[in-house]
Amino acid sequence: MKQKRVGAFSWEALRKEAIRVAEKEPLLKNLLEQLVIKHDTFEQALTAILANRCLFAHEGINLHQAIASALDKSKSIAASAADDLVAIVEKDPATGTFLDPLLFYKGYHSLELYRIAHWLWLDGQRYLACYIQSRVSQLYGVDIHPAAQIGRGIFIDHATGLVVGETAIVEDNVSFLHGVTLGGTGKETGRRHPTIKKNCLLGANATVLGNIVVGEGSIIGAGSVVLHAVPPHSLAAGVPAANKGKIKIAEPANSMNQIFDDYMI
Repeated sequence: MKQKRVGAFSWEALRKEAIRVAEKEPLLKNLLEQLVIKHDTFEQALTAILANRCLFAHEGINLHQAIASALDKSKSIAASAADDLVAIVEKDPATGTFLDPLLFYKGYHSLELYRIAHWLWLDGQRYLACYIQSRVSQLYGVDIHPAAQIGRGIFIDHATGLVVGETAIVEDNVSFLHGVTLGGTGKETGRRHPTIKKNCLLGANATVLGNIVVGEGSIIGAGSVVLHAVPPHSLAAGVPAANKGKIKIAEPANSMNQIFDDYMI
């Protein structure tokens, strides 16, 4: 199956796409002008979208300032957000341009708001970080603890019901379907959530519990409950999940193919 390759992210190309859409769909012109077209940089547009469109109720908190400050002080946030856009467009056949997820995808919005909250958490602004986490959970049904560690090039498809616990670690280029839980198993403290290595694919409603490692390039089948470590380049499926064997594709996060017979060695 041929996979899309979209190349590097370009702010100017995205802005020009917004101008074309505004001309074609005039009812969206004001929205596109305020969120994308009038801005000189990706960081400015991302700030406008996350503060003004996503969080809605500000409750007296200057979220625009908080988000702009985080993006200014941590250049890695915008770089990661751009990589996430590339991942979405490459992996999702329903996505045509970078503009689609930037404006409308709650998985993308939730992830980038997590990145802001994570920076605030590390900066000692933990209550503000938790406020953003709470608002995202209320609005989108996505609950990512701001202390979790998440890499770049992440694709969260549909997103509803995603839960990522406080000590979870997700490496680069991981793809999630909706309903995935990276959770703990009880009241223990310290490291108690999973580590998901790079290039993994986690199917819809998959649950991974405890301080265990899902090895690089592995697949967790939809609806599975994983209680033990998964070796690299393996398929785990079932309730409780069992290791079904090695797979022959190095980066299942990119293919998004969940027909397991196509994968097995």
